[in-house]
Amino acid sequence: QGLEVSVTGPKGSLSRRLPAGVSVILDNGAVRLETGDDGRSGRAIWGLARTLVNNMVVGVSTGFRRRLLIEGVGYKAEAAGAILTLSLGYSQPVSYSLPAGVKAVVDKSGITLEAMDKELLGETAARIRAVRGPEPYKGKGVRYEAEYIARKVGKTGGKGGKK
Repeated sequence: QGLEVSVTGPKGSLSRRLPAGVSVILDNGAVRLETGDDGRSGRAIWGLARTLVNNMVVGVSTGFRRRLLIEGVGYKAEAAGAILTLSLGYSQPVSYSLPAGVKAVVDKSGITLEAMDKELLGETAARIRAVRGPEPYKGKGVRYEAEYIARKVGKTGGKGGKK
């Protein structure tokens, strides 16, 4: 309906308003997107709209998954319903309320987040990571599964001091 696109599948349904300048055409069960502008901005809007619709289709059919790893002595997480409790070296545990539509499964090495909406999943994972991001010396903290942490060399014990 106009710029409003709704997608329904086995996992649920999602709807989103697409950017102006894109027209949606249903063609024998396939969704086609067209733009009237063949310039750079028209192609950019078309690519954005195509990706948004594709993410909605994949989300309602198979869903998305994001894995966060927790590294550090005594660092852990616990999930109870929609509340995620993170013990990450602060004096008090940090409670994080998961938004509706995001599920968390906690095991001994990390957290697996699952959702239909890719944008909401990425935002939730980023907010959890921001509670205690990985530090560059020992790598302690919360990081994404495929994230590479550039390590720094610490202080050397032999330089300076008393003679």
